[in-house]
Amino acid sequence: MKSFVLRIDADTMNAIEAWAADEFRSTNGQLQWIIAEALHKSGRRKKKK
Repeated sequence: MKSFVLRIDADTMNAIEAWAADEFRSTNGQLQWIIAEALHKSGRRKKKK
């Protein structure tokens, strides 16, 4: 895994944190899932099994 700093506005972060809680994920896990789904849907990365 590679670490990096992400700047995000408070309203967006609050929405992501709430979504993560609804899905029983950590905020970091939710962000990873959102990015993976976006990459898959755009055809830039194959979905892992």
